Amino acid sequence: MTYNNILSEFNNGITTITINRPKKLNALNKETIQELHEAFKAADADKNTKVVIVTGSGEKAFVAGADISEFADFDVENGGKLAAKGQELLFDFVENLSTPVIAAVNGFALGGGLELAMACHFRVASDNAKMGLPETSLGVIPGYGGTQRLPQLIGKGRAMELVMTAGMIDAQTAHNYGLVNHVTTVDELLPLAEKIAGKIMRNSSVAISKAIKAVNANYKDGVDGFAVEIEEFGNCFGTADFKEGTSAFLEKRKADFPGE
Repeated sequence: MTYNNILSEFNNGITTITINRPKKLNALNKETIQELHEAFKAADADKNTKVVIVTGSGEKAFVAGADISEFADFDVENGGKLAAKGQELLFDFVENLSTPVIAAVNGFALGGGLELAMACHFRVASDNAKMGLPETSLGVIPGYGGTQRLPQLIGKGRAMELVMTAGMIDAQTAHNYGLVNHVTTVDELLPLAEKIAGKIMRNSSVAISKAIKAVNANYKDGVDGFAVEIEEFGNCFGTADFKEGTSAFLEKRKADFPGE
């Protein structure tokens, strides 16, 4: 499939999705959100894709935010629809994807950019990365899950300060806060993400998809995460991957997971 604003490339079990609007610092507009939805959906449906990495083109920005020109004249109803549609198409969609998604954050990840990174299953960052939710400086609040996911990742107090000040933090601070798992150089960012992806790919993709579901359940209102874990743990016993994994362990050999 061809896209106007993103690139999607497959190599050795990894689909790398690159937001490619460098003149706009990879800002998210409606078309880009739709294209990202399609690319993530296609990667998730591809049995050869074991891990997805999402990044931004160039070294200046992962995603510098949403395209403000698209919604500057919106009213209350349109604003609400914008947030709901965006969360459905991209941010919630990525969070609940059965394929692991790593955000490789290069440069600015602001507003919707940080919200996209936080929707991914975890994040690595280059040492030039800057992250923040500047929406209150525009008279609005984060609308793509930022007020929910940031406190989950770094705690309520730190999240409140970042949102209220509309400030930015650097990569090392983000690492100290637990917002990103690793910090490396710009040149080593994608190689590091690919190295971690390689470790993930040694394991059962079926079990990983069930683990994603179980971990996410802990953050959903009205859902008993322990009950989901018990159910998904039990479901693993009916999979070919479980039979292969346990057989390989007992036979002292490397598992060759069929992915089913």
